[in-house]
Amino acid sequence: MLTLRATPAAPAPADHGEGPTWDDARSELLWVDISAGRVRRAALDGDTLTDTGSLSAGDTVGAVVPAAGGGWLAAAGAGFTHLADDGTARVLLELAGEGGGPDDGGTRMNDAKCDRAGRFYAGTMAFDERPGAGTLYRLDTDGTVTTVREGLTVSNGLGWSPDDRTVYLADSGPGLVHAVDHDPSSGAWGRGRVLLETGGADGVADGLTVDDEGCLWTAMWGGGQVRRWSPEGELLAVVEVPVANTSSCAFAGPDRGLLVISTAHGDADEAEAGRLFTVRPGVTGPPANPYRGPLAGLRQ
Repeated sequence: MLTLRATPAAPAPADHGEGPTWDDARSELLWVDISAGRVRRAALDGDTLTDTGSLSAGDTVGAVVPAAGGGWLAAAGAGFTHLADDGTARVLLELAGEGGGPDDGGTRMNDAKCDRAGRFYAGTMAFDERPGAGTLYRLDTDGTVTTVREGLTVSNGLGWSPDDRTVYLADSGPGLVHAVDHDPSSGAWGRGRVLLETGGADGVADGLTVDDEGCLWTAMWGGGQVRRWSPEGELLAVVEVPVANTSSCAFAGPDRGLLVISTAHGDADEAEAGRLFTVRPGVTGPPANPYRGPLAGLRQ
């Protein structure tokens, strides 16, 4: 089994860093600071990341993707927010049954990604992480919102196989990664199975990405690692990270061979918590798919 060690990147740390995303059209890295409600941006020169600013998306922001219609689409607060090129934030839709605050049993948006057709899948979780409070939604390219999965706890990492026929979803509450049949033409999800059961000292599967060979890379929250798995669930490689709460990962750069890992603060006083880390694992992965739907008139 291959063992690698990630090195810290230059951008200033976040409080709860999440969701690194490579915007190929702009040649820049995006990621979010969930609790600060900010979308972070960085330029990449070789293997060196440099902060280029940030955008405010609301009280909390779980994920961001490029929007084909301009700017970016964020899973923020209790729904979807458009961030214009000038940084203006406009709430497009607040989802029925979501929202509230940490003191009243509320929920917030968490991880999200687009499939190749440009449909935006975004999950939720309760602030108190109570079981069954999470839901996964699909924002289609016609502006309609569909409920894909209910009864989740922490709807988290998403990724698709290279042939687009399998979608992977992490539910970090029970520590499960599901592999589900996916219809590329309609976006419909079919039969599923549990691919991975995680937890204990190794951490639970959080954000994930799928490389060009079809293998999964899962950030192990609480475990200080990113792990590479075969499509059959065999552990192939481990990337060691000196921060317990590794939260997500994505391939970046013109060659998309640089794995960027986000981290978050936790109970321990770790000097590098919240930083991005990078490693070259010898494989490549796809860039972020942009959202290809409307930026007004969404409906649930």
